[in-house]
Amino acid sequence: MEKQQGSRESFATKFGVIAATAGSAVGLGNIWRFPYLTGENGGAAFLVVYLAFVVAIGIPVMLSEFVIGRSARQNPYGAFRKLAPGKPWYLVGLMGVAAAFMILAFYTTVAGWTLEYIYQAITGGLTGKSGPQLSDMYTQFRDGSWRPVIWFFLFMGMTSGIIVFGVKKGIEKSTVILMPVLFIILVILGIRSLTLPGAMEGIRFLFRPDFSKIDSSAILAALGQVFFSMSIGMGTLITYASYFPKKDNLLGTSFSVALTDTFVALLAGIAIFPAVFSFHIEPGFGPGLVFVTLPGIFQQMPGGSFFALLFFVLLALAALTSTISVLEVIVAFFTEELKMSRKAATWTAAGTVSILGLMSTLAWNPLMKGITLFGKNVFEILDFTSANILLPAGGFFIVLFVAWFFGREKASAELSNDGALKAGYIPFYMFLIRFIAPVALAIIFLNGIGLLRL
Repeated sequence: MEKQQGSRESFATKFGVIAATAGSAVGLGNIWRFPYLTGENGGAAFLVVYLAFVVAIGIPVMLSEFVIGRSARQNPYGAFRKLAPGKPWYLVGLMGVAAAFMILAFYTTVAGWTLEYIYQAITGGLTGKSGPQLSDMYTQFRDGSWRPVIWFFLFMGMTSGIIVFGVKKGIEKSTVILMPVLFIILVILGIRSLTLPGAMEGIRFLFRPDFSKIDSSAILAALGQVFFSMSIGMGTLITYASYFPKKDNLLGTSFSVALTDTFVALLAGIAIFPAVFSFHIEPGFGPGLVFVTLPGIFQQMPGGSFFALLFFVLLALAALTSTISVLEVIVAFFTEELKMSRKAATWTAAGTVSILGLMSTLAWNPLMKGITLFGKNVFEILDFTSANILLPAGGFFIVLFVAWFFGREKASAELSNDGALKAGYIPFYMFLIRFIAPVALAIIFLNGIGLLRL
């Protein structure tokens, strides 16, 4: 294991780098959000637009975060302070830490719901329920019980328990196990889905493009999904890149992470859409597809309870690999800027996030239901602020920093490992982050806050 800056850890293996970083990107965005967005926006045509944005926007922004993180060997706040001393760029890093607080609060809320459904699948609580009954069950659980709080704290405890062991023994060791298990479960679910009657309709929906369904809203949805799914703009990739070995090929890692992230989303689509079409369900059902529609589908399959259990274990694992990375952003900030031990930083971060997370988890409960801002409850405020303001703004300033302040010479040195690697793509990369990525990110931001409607 390498050490940088005294006792600072780094990832020990190439597989560990990819597993951890891909685990950060792979999450509920791939398995929960991607399928229903694809369903709402015309299937395969949406997928084509999404993949184009992954290459043109996602990978360049990811590379920019990698350049900042590995160059500075610091948390996002410390990285900007080190690379731009005396300049206000550190505010971008603070924005990333703030986004991590908000995202972890509401994301762990949803992650906790997956534990409830694992419990229900094991105890038979989903068996024999009709669609309306499953819808009522979901609403009553979310709105009228204290169980979401229990599951929230359990999931936060699991995340903290991994982070407290550090980069190699905690993050790397867990993700090199979790990511292969996640793939195995997805493959099993995909094979089962493909064996259902009428499954090929779902495959045709996923892989046969119909570009007549693509409009401005679908394009914006694809662009936003790239941003949401690949964990860019929130500081996780800067933080993880600060643990990358100096010999690591940043372009190769970025492609591996993007490929893994997209492959998981496609496998999720293969696992979900054949089943949706087999049972004649509307593919654009929305977010309730996961917690209402799919449990109903599983109940109509032979061995459905087992496959329901597998699916919600899959969701929990995907969520866990993401919450680990988001909590690490805060812990790295506490350890490096406040000089706290990792153990103290982990539990302090988990405790402070949990205050906000408790409000998020109870957002639909009568205790908190009346607390709203612009018609949004606490959960929705956190989701909106992070997804529509902090993340696109963070990504926007990250690419501007690398393109116009850090500069081509320093970026080239980092991307080529000081000339050890061929990096003929750098002119194209610099063009993308100077002109294309900032415009795309500005569009996401303006659309998100309602100032632009295409």
